[in-house]
Amino acid sequence: MRQLRYFTAVAESGSISAAAERLHVSATAVSTAMSQLERSLRTQLMVRRKSHGVSLTPSGEYLYRRAVRLLEDAEELELSVASGGRVLSGPLLIGCYVTVAPTIVPPLMERYTTEHPGVDLEVVTGTQDEIPVRLLDGELDLAIVYGMDLPAGLSSVLLYETPAYVLLSEFHRLRDREEVALDELVDDPMLLLDAPPSSRNTMVLFERAGLTPWVVRRVTDFELMRSLVARGMGYAIAVQRPAGDLSYEGRPLWTKPITPRVRPVGVHMVWPERVRLTDRAAAMISVATEEAGHRPGAFDG
Repeated sequence: MRQLRYFTAVAESGSISAAAERLHVSATAVSTAMSQLERSLRTQLMVRRKSHGVSLTPSGEYLYRRAVRLLEDAEELELSVASGGRVLSGPLLIGCYVTVAPTIVPPLMERYTTEHPGVDLEVVTGTQDEIPVRLLDGELDLAIVYGMDLPAGLSSVLLYETPAYVLLSEFHRLRDREEVALDELVDDPMLLLDAPPSSRNTMVLFERAGLTPWVVRRVTDFELMRSLVARGMGYAIAVQRPAGDLSYEGRPLWTKPITPRVRPVGVHMVWPERVRLTDRAAAMISVATEEAGHRPGAFDG
């Protein structure tokens, strides 16, 4: 463990001398520990350059990712044993698809931080393409994403399913309908949320119905799309539904179920299948599945 602690300090500090200062030991002690670690693993972990610090080899990069997790697990185990397994502590980093985050992250953060105040919980957002890559690269512990177009190597648990719906302005001719069919919209201008997998899911809905929508504008921001719809610049297809039916500008929006019913989209919590979950991560999965069970449906009430 001592060698791994020294190694991660060198990797993060960029030099043996800086790591030694950080660890409050001599540079000779750090250098010796690194040489011993490389001999025991029979591989070169870093390239030492005078006046330029050190740079990790591919093997060093791999070991660094694994060592960070191992040291975190060791710290977690020590604290857990000391508290009889009752207290969790340490970091937990979760990634979330940006359009999903506003509706699911707040209740998770509130409950989790209340139940496990010793855990340093952090949530970052990104695109559906970015988040799984960061997860597989070891940058994240867990992620919340749509269960669509995910790379191999991930385990998951379904949190909830939500159907796509039609978003209309107060000026739209179909605003008073209980439900709206896609074939009633093909001649109307559509605003496409151009953010995978939302854009792909929308186009697939029309393709399955043998239709081609008239896309007049592509936007990458969910709230911008809602604001443009509210101004009567087109309709949109969306999956996530905020609690209020007003745009950022305070203009009214109408949400309508699609008929015939379309296949709902699943929101999942995912993690690398070959990674052993920490107790912190396992506790978050438990909280997420319980909170998802209390989530109202998109068209309840």
